[in-house]
Amino acid sequence: MAAVIRNMTKAIEAAAAAARAEDADGLTEAVGELSKLDAAQTGKVLGGVLRLLLEQQHPDGLDSDDIKSVLEETVRGAASWLPETDPHTLLIVLAGALGIHPDDHEEVARPAPESLSFNAPLLIAHLLGPVKSVKPYVEATFANIAQTELMEEP
Repeated sequence: MAAVIRNMTKAIEAAAAAARAEDADGLTEAVGELSKLDAAQTGKVLGGVLRLLLEQQHPDGLDSDDIKSVLEETVRGAASWLPETDPHTLLIVLAGALGIHPDDHEEVARPAPESLSFNAPLLIAHLLGPVKSVKPYVEATFANIAQTELMEEP
């Protein structure tokens, strides 16, 4: 398990760094590393990191204007260097991180895990800003997941 955590942390760090540097090739390479890992675990960690960042920046909670602003700023920032930026997928990633995406509804088109892993770092990079490291957020997410799993054990 330690190797999985280490590999996922390294890949998420690389993806966020590439997105901050506007490095499409680096982002593609990092997402390739993420795609080698369990998609459900990767999605859970990426969503957890996003949730922590959103909670930190909006301690009083998010409203629809906040969500719209995060989405618009991320799309605007990424579209200039990454023409395949998909606002719909970014919205699904953001909604999933907030726990409001209706996963159980078949009529809602869900992008492939690779697409989600490709777009999540764009949101993470935007929320991190130019200086911060994503590593503490990844570590905190793993700790939260471990604590939740421990609490769920019979």
